[in-house]
Amino acid sequence: MSSLAPENVIASQKAGVDTTFGLASRAVEGFEKLVDLNVRTVRTTLDEHQALIARSLSVRDPQEFFAFQNQHLQDSAKRVQAYWLGVYEIAAGVRGGYLEAAQDQIEKSQRNVQAFVQSLASNAPVGSEAVVTAWKTAIDAATESANSAYEAAKRAAQQVVEAAQNDATVASQTAVRAVSPKTASAKK
Repeated sequence: MSSLAPENVIASQKAGVDTTFGLASRAVEGFEKLVDLNVRTVRTTLDEHQALIARSLSVRDPQEFFAFQNQHLQDSAKRVQAYWLGVYEIAAGVRGGYLEAAQDQIEKSQRNVQAFVQSLASNAPVGSEAVVTAWKTAIDAATESANSAYEAAKRAAQQVVEAAQNDATVASQTAVRAVSPKTASAKK
């Protein structure tokens, strides 16, 4: 049966629509998770600042005040790191869904092309074996090239994500360390 038969075209279009709405649904789920993370972060921040102000007003000793402030800054740096880790996990989940869908589409396209070439080969007139072989070779080379490009792009994207995550971790750790020496100087 030809891949251009009306039933196959309709099935392909339906699968494309399902994939599109599936990806849109994943994006919306990721957005919902991000909104939820932000709402929880704002609520927590408000509660913590209320407690911070109440505690700050009850401190009588300057050294205790600076030690308290220093501890608050360290805790804040850790919370910022945790927040960005949450954002990263949400983005990685959505990205994973998109990569999975892309991989599925690539594999489906490759199977369709191979089926089409097989259909051409089986229906080719006698004496056209050389042309069919040339087509198969060209399509195999194009498929291999597309796979290589996809893998290279996937590796590059992963390296960018890892670099961004490492930068965020280093920045957060640097902020925590930058606050830590103030404790020693405040006690002197």
